[in-house]
Amino acid sequence: MTGVLVVYATRNGSTREVAEAVAAALRDEQVDVTVSPARAVKAPVGDHDLVVVGGAIYSGRWHHDAHRFLKRHRKELVTTPVAVFGMGPRADEDEAWTRSRAQLDRALGRHGWLAPVAVTVFGGVDPPRRADRPRRDIRDWDRIRDWAVGLPRRQSAQRSDLRGTTDG
Repeated sequence: MTGVLVVYATRNGSTREVAEAVAAALRDEQVDVTVSPARAVKAPVGDHDLVVVGGAIYSGRWHHDAHRFLKRHRKELVTTPVAVFGMGPRADEDEAWTRSRAQLDRALGRHGWLAPVAVTVFGGVDPPRRADRPRRDIRDWDRIRDWAVGLPRRQSAQRSDLRGTTDG
C-alpha cells in the first residue's frame, strides 16, 4: 500500500487549500500522503490505503471533476476506502449547512456503489472576485484537522470489512 491519496476539485482554489490542510494533518500523524487535482489523476488509485475526494459545491452541485474522478476510478474505489468532503455554505446558518449536506448527499447518490468511510461538509469561502462585499470565509481549520486525523482509524475499519474480516 502507498498511503493516502487526497484529490480535490476546485474552481477558485479554496478546496485545494482544504485538501492541503487534510494532507498536512495526516503527515503530522506520520502518514504518507499525495495531493493532486482530481482531473490530473489518470494512474490507478487502488494501491492506496485511503482515497480522500474533495470538491466544492457550486449552485447546489458538487464539482464535475470530483464526479469524473469517481467514475474514472470506480472499479478500484469499490475495494478501496474512500472519504469525501464538500465545500459548502459561506454563511454559518443551520439552514445553509443542512442544504449543503443534502446537496452533497444527492451528488454522492449518483454513485450508488460508493460507500465512503466518512462524509462531511466544510464551510466555504467567497470567491476572490467579490469586491462589492467583505469576503466571507467560514472554513474551520481545527475541524478540518480533526476530521483528517480521524480518517486512518475509519479507513482501517473499512479495509477489514472489505476483506470480510472483523476486528471482534
